Amino acid sequence: MTTYEPGKGFEIMKGPIFSNFIIADEINRSPPKTQSAMLEAMQERQVSIGKKTFTLPHPFFVMATQNPLETEGVYTLPEAQVDRFIFKVVYGYPDENAEKHIMEANTTFKKFEDIDIRAVVTPQKIEEMQKLTHKIYLDEKIKQYIMEIIKKTRNKDFKYGEYIELGGSPRASIFLYIASKAEALLQGRNYVIPQDVDNIAFDVLRHRVILSYRAQAEGITPEKIIQEILNNAKVA
Repeated sequence: MTTYEPGKGFEIMKGPIFSNFIIADEINRSPPKTQSAMLEAMQERQVSIGKKTFTLPHPFFVMATQNPLETEGVYTLPEAQVDRFIFKVVYGYPDENAEKHIMEANTTFKKFEDIDIRAVVTPQKIEEMQKLTHKIYLDEKIKQYIMEIIKKTRNKDFKYGEYIELGGSPRASIFLYIASKAEALLQGRNYVIPQDVDNIAFDVLRHRVILSYRAQAEGITPEKIIQEILNNAKVA
C-alpha cells in the first residue's frame, strides 16, 4: 500500500503479506484482483507495488480456508491458484472434547492476548527441516509409482475415470514427490516407501483432479476416484 504524508511525499507501507506464515481466511471471498496478487506472492515469492518489486521473507507459507456453503459474495478460485497449494485438507466437525475446549477458549470471553500463543519453531529451524527433507532417499521405483498415479488421472483408464474432466498437472507429481519425502521424515525414516505416497495422495490430489458435472450430479467425489487409482496403481 502507498500512503502520502505532507512534507514527506509518498511512502510504501508493507502489509501483512510480508510475513513467514500467512493465514487467508475464506480466500474465496477475496475479489479476483486480490487473488491475482496472491498468485504472485505464492509463485514468485515477491510483491509488486507500483513500479517496485519486494522480495518476501523466507520461508513463506500460505494457509487458506474456503467457505464451502455460500454462493453470494464468494468467487470461484482459479485452477492456477488452487494448484499452488500443496495440500487441500478437509475438516469435519470437531469431536466433543475439542468443541468443549473451543467453547471455553472462545475470544468472546477471552482476549486474544490472554490465550498465550507461543512459538514452537523458528524460521531457521523450518529451513533446516526443508534441507533435511531434500536428502530423504526416493527410489526410482517410487518415482515410477508416482508417475503411474498421475498418468491414471490423465488417461482415465480405470473405474470412475470417465468422471474426470482434468487430470493432475505437473505440480501434482512434484508435490507427491516432495510431500512423500516429508512424510517419510515424519515417520522417522530416511527413505520413502509406497505407503508414504498413499498417505499424502488424498491431500495432494483432491483439488487437482477436476471432476465433470456428471460426477457431481452422481455423487462421485475426488476421494472415491483417488482411492480407486491407488487400488489400481502398482509399484514395479
